[in-house]
Amino acid sequence: MKASSNGAPPPPSQPSSNKHSPKRIILTLLAALSGLAVCGVLVVVFALAMAYPNLPALDTLTDYRPKMPLRIFTADNVLIGEFGEERRTLVHFKDIPDVMKKAVLAIEDTGFYEHGGVDYWGILRAALHNATGGARQGASTITQQVARNFFLSSEQTLKRKAYEALLAWKIEKNLSKDQILEVYMNQIYLGQRAFGFSSAAQIYFGKDLRDITVAEAAMLAGLPKAPSAYNPVVNPKRARQRQQYILLRMHQLGYITDAQYETAKNEELKIKMDSTAFGVHAEYVAEMARQLVYEQFKEDTYTRGLNVFTTITKADQDAAYLALRRGVMDYERRHAYRGPEKYIEIPSGKGEADEAIEAELAEHPDSNDIVAAIVLQASPTLVTAVLASGEEIRISGAGLAFAQGWLSPKAAETRRVRRGAVIRVTQDGGSSWSITQMPEVESAFVAVSPDDGAIQALVGGFDFNRSKFNHVTQAWRQPGSSFKPFIYSAALERGFSPATLINDAPISFDAGSTGGQAWEPKNYDGKYEGPMTMRRGLTKSKNMISIRILNKIGARYGQEYATRFGFDAEKNPPYLTLALGAGATTPLQMAGAYSVFANGGYRVMPYLISKVTDADGKVLSEARPERAGVDANRVIDERNAWLMDSMLRDVARYGTAAKAQATLKRPDIAGKTGTTNDSIDAWFAGYQPHLVGIAWMGYDQPRNLGNRETGGGLALPIWIGFMQKALKNVPVEDRPAPAGLVQYGDEFYYMENPPGTGVQSLDVGVPAPATEQKARDAVRNELF
Repeated sequence: MKASSNGAPPPPSQPSSNKHSPKRIILTLLAALSGLAVCGVLVVVFALAMAYPNLPALDTLTDYRPKMPLRIFTADNVLIGEFGEERRTLVHFKDIPDVMKKAVLAIEDTGFYEHGGVDYWGILRAALHNATGGARQGASTITQQVARNFFLSSEQTLKRKAYEALLAWKIEKNLSKDQILEVYMNQIYLGQRAFGFSSAAQIYFGKDLRDITVAEAAMLAGLPKAPSAYNPVVNPKRARQRQQYILLRMHQLGYITDAQYETAKNEELKIKMDSTAFGVHAEYVAEMARQLVYEQFKEDTYTRGLNVFTTITKADQDAAYLALRRGVMDYERRHAYRGPEKYIEIPSGKGEADEAIEAELAEHPDSNDIVAAIVLQASPTLVTAVLASGEEIRISGAGLAFAQGWLSPKAAETRRVRRGAVIRVTQDGGSSWSITQMPEVESAFVAVSPDDGAIQALVGGFDFNRSKFNHVTQAWRQPGSSFKPFIYSAALERGFSPATLINDAPISFDAGSTGGQAWEPKNYDGKYEGPMTMRRGLTKSKNMISIRILNKIGARYGQEYATRFGFDAEKNPPYLTLALGAGATTPLQMAGAYSVFANGGYRVMPYLISKVTDADGKVLSEARPERAGVDANRVIDERNAWLMDSMLRDVARYGTAAKAQATLKRPDIAGKTGTTNDSIDAWFAGYQPHLVGIAWMGYDQPRNLGNRETGGGLALPIWIGFMQKALKNVPVEDRPAPAGLVQYGDEFYYMENPPGTGVQSLDVGVPAPATEQKARDAVRNELF
C-alpha cells in the first residue's frame, strides 16, 4: 500500500453509488417503456389475432354485384333513361382506359402496387403532419377505402381504423391488385348520384369512359375526396383547381408527357350542366317503359341492372321531338304575347344583383332552346338581359317583334317588359336572340309500324320537366273529323261505295237521336254543296255526309264496328254525334286504329318494349307482337281497307290535308284531319304503308284554340315535319287493288255490289253509273 505524503495510509476506497444517476433512470424508463410497448404490441397483436377471424366475409367483393340501375335504350342502343338510387355502369378492368387508372393512382395512392394494403410510411407522415398543427391529412390506401366503403362506417375511431387495416390485409390476400382497383373504380361515389367512373363520365361529360381525355380523367379523379366540393357542376372553380393539381401530379410522376400535360391543363372542358339529360329527348318513352317494367319486376327494377330495349329509333324520335316543338312554337307566334313570367327587384350592388338573379332564374328552368332571362334594361328598340350562366345578351330588331306591344312605356305596368322582368328568349340560327314565351298549349305525337305495332317515336308533351302527363297514352280527347273514316268503313260493309251519292244539305234531329238535346249540325265552313259522292264528302270533310251515313247504317252498328279498330265502346256512345267524333280516344289508340287502313285490314297492338335483359345480357322477356298478314288478326275486309286507303289518299292529295302531298310529293301517303267543335282539339292522323303517325294539339283544360285554327293548320304541320325525315329514304309504295273489286269508270266497287244493281235504296243514295255527272243526273230531289 502506498503511503500518503504525510505518512498516513490512504482512506479505504468507497464504491461509487450510481443508483440514482440520470443515466440509470433513463435506462430504467426505456426498459419500462419497451416492456410496455412490447406488452402493448402483444395485446394489439392478440386483439387483432382474435378479431381477424371475425372479420366479415369478402363475398361482396369476390363476387362483386353492385346495385345496378334500370336502363332504357332505343332500338339502336342509345341510352334514353336511367332509374335507381345509384347511377352506375359496371366496367371491367381491361376496359378502363389507362389514363383514368393513372389519374386515380396519382392523387389517391401512388404506391398502390407496392404496399400490402396499408401505407405505414404514409400513416407516419400524416401523423407527424397532424401533430405539428397542419391541416389534417389522411393516409388511406385504395384498399382501405374499398374496405371502408363496403364494410365499415365513416366514424373516426381507433377501433374502426384497426378494423380497416385488418380488412385491407384480408382483401389484399384474397384479391389481386387489379381486382381491387376495378372494384374501387366501379364502387366509389362521385356526385350527381354517380357511382363509379364509367357512370360519372357519362353524367358529367356525356361520353363513354373509353373516350375521355387526359383533362377529363383528371377532373373525374378529383371527385372521390369530396364529391360535392369538387363537383364541376356545382363548384366549377374548385373542381378545376383540383384538376390542375392532379394533372401536375401525373406529370411529375411521369404518367403523362410534357405535351400531354400542356394540352390537358389548357383544355376547355364541356360539362353537362343538366346531368339528367341524355342523347335524345325521349323522356316520356323512358317513363312509360319504367312503369311497364315495374309492373313485372317490382322493386328489383331499380337494383338488378335491367336493360330495357324499346322499339323507338333515335332518328325517328329526334324528328318527332323537333317537329312537335316547332309546331307548338309556330302556334304561339300566331297568338298574342302574354307578357313576362314574373318581376323581381334587382339590387343596386353587383354582388347582390348577381345573387338575386341567379336565385330567381333557378326557379325558371330552361326548356331546351327556350331560355329564361332577366331584363336589365328595356326600350322599344333594345332589350339587354342576363342568362343563368351570367352572359349578357342584347335583343333588337326582329327579335323584339313578338313582344313589341309590351315594350312601350305606355304598356300596362303589370305586363310591360322592363327591368327585373323574367322573360323567355331563344336563339335564331344560333346567333341573334328573340323574345318568345313558354307555351300553354300542349301537343302529342306518336308513330307506329302498322306491320306489328312497334312504336317508333313518341312525344307525350311539349316538355316532360314541366308536365309528366303523357298525352299520347293518357289524354282522352274527342277525335273530331279524324274519326269519320271508321264510319265510312262501316258504310262500305253495309253496301255503300265511294261513289254513292249523298246529299250535303242541312239536317236536324230530335233529342232521342242524339242522346241529349235537339241537334242541328253544320258543316265547319257553314257551306253546303248538295249531292256529292261519299269519296268527295270525306275528302272535303263534310259533316252532313258523315251524319247521313251513320243515320242510315245505325249509330249502334257504327259503335260496334269501331271496336274492330280498338276503340272503346263505352267511350263512344251510339248516338249520331259519333259521326263527328264526339266520343273519346287517345293518340295511341288512334295509331292502332289507322294501322288497320295502312296494313290492309289487320289489327295490331302498339307496343313499346322489344326485350328486357339482365346485367349480363340474358333475355328475361321479349315481345311477341301480333302481325299484319296473319289471318287471325284480320278485322276488316281487304277490299274495304283498300277503298278506305284510296279515299284517304285523296284527302292528302287535294282535300283538307292537301298540304301533305304538296310538301312530301309522294302518292303513297294518306290521312285525315280532325277539328272538334269550337276548335278545342286539333288532329291529323296519317300514314304511309309502313308508318302511321298521329299528331294532336290542344289545351289540358279544354278551350278554344282560335277560330281559324284547325287540324290541318296545327297538327298536320307536325306530321309533315316528322314524315319529311322519317320517309326521306323510303321508296314510294304502290298498292294494287285486291281481288273482289271491279272498276267502273274511275271508281271501284265490291264485285257483288256493282253499280246499277239496285242494292242501295234511293232514300239513301244511288249506285253511281260510270261517271259522277251521270249519277248526279239520276239523283232525285232529296236522297236522304
